Amino acid sequence: MSPFVQSILWFLGGGVVGAAIGYYFTKRQFEKQLRENPPVNEKMIRAMFMQMGRKPSEAQIRQVMKSMQQ
Repeated sequence: MSPFVQSILWFLGGGVVGAAIGYYFTKRQFEKQLRENPPVNEKMIRAMFMQMGRKPSEAQIRQVMKSMQQ
């Protein structure tokens, strides 16, 4: 096998290994962020409304959830 073909194979192999390692650590970091900062749910929205001194209706809660999902 010529040195050129061998270097191409090493380059491709390194790219595959690097992509796998990058995927693993990125996934791990993403899961850690979700554990530390969970997404906002309806209970949190109710608490925010109550802190502002308002009693939210279900329609208001659904509207806030819908606007946050977009």
